[in-house]
Amino acid sequence: MSDQENNSSNGNMDSTNLLVFMFNWRWQLIAICFAAAVISAIASFVIEEKFKSNVVMFAATQHSIGEQFYEETKKNDLLEFGEKEDAERLLQILNSDRIRSKIISRFDLWVHYEIEPSEAGANTLMQKEYESNVSSRMTRFGSIEIEVLDKNNEKARDMANAIAFLADSVANEIRNNRAMDAFKYAEESLNQVKNEITTMEDSLGVLHNLGVFDYDTQIEGLNEQYGTAIVKGEPSRAQQIKEQMENISLYANAFNKLTTLLEAAYDREAILKKRYDLMKIDATSQLSSTFVVDYAAASDKKAYPVRWLIVAMSTASAFVFSVIFILLIENIRRLKLTGEIS
Repeated sequence: MSDQENNSSNGNMDSTNLLVFMFNWRWQLIAICFAAAVISAIASFVIEEKFKSNVVMFAATQHSIGEQFYEETKKNDLLEFGEKEDAERLLQILNSDRIRSKIISRFDLWVHYEIEPSEAGANTLMQKEYESNVSSRMTRFGSIEIEVLDKNNEKARDMANAIAFLADSVANEIRNNRAMDAFKYAEESLNQVKNEITTMEDSLGVLHNLGVFDYDTQIEGLNEQYGTAIVKGEPSRAQQIKEQMENISLYANAFNKLTTLLEAAYDREAILKKRYDLMKIDATSQLSSTFVVDYAAASDKKAYPVRWLIVAMSTASAFVFSVIFILLIENIRRLKLTGEIS
């Protein structure tokens, strides 16, 4: 007989032996599986029932709102759905301690979960209980799903909706705080350049009082008058005009410097004013950071525990472990009979 035929014959014998073995122990196996089913069914009724509520939403893009009002070229659209990176950032916010602390406080979860805040390890216990009932995940469609389990279906609904609202609120708060820092810097820079302009305008006012209004234009006009006075033979008037030109020339450098600096300051002021207005919008706006697709509703059917699944898994596990245990006993008995072990 060939090796292939031997292997096939051994396989059939093993299968037959296993069927014979299970038939011989059928009543014990049935009894064990029945007991496991009854015990798991009873245990499933002891487990506290919980209802599930879900919120489904997309993250919005995180672009400057002020740019949409003050920049001539629009690089981004505030109304478009966010990319994967935006969703991941929103997911981090949803799972943050800031959200968790607000939800625990708002819904008085210390009392609801029956945890004493003063006991040792209370914070760790609360965190584990919270995470077992509240979860957030990214779906394959790029959306984010918030799931809340609770023994009270209305509380599960309210918590899920509150988490979605707080995620939007916290995202705005983070963005506004960052924008506020930039806004304060823009405000300081704008005030500084305004003060510089005021100082230079005051200095220019002093020169105006001294008769210097527009150096180049005045010198050109006086030169023309001086030449005319010479041609007409008016030496006294020519001398008077010459003294006037000399007087104005004393302040030429100061006037030219002030006008150049003042022109540059006006340009800087225009730029900083635009940035100031842009940052002010970013620091004070409350544009939503999420697009909510479905708000949570109060479920009318429990989601946990799934009793039939508990019974089925427990019965199947009991069957498998019983077969393994009985096989172990049978093998030990066979080895003792053959004298391989004492």
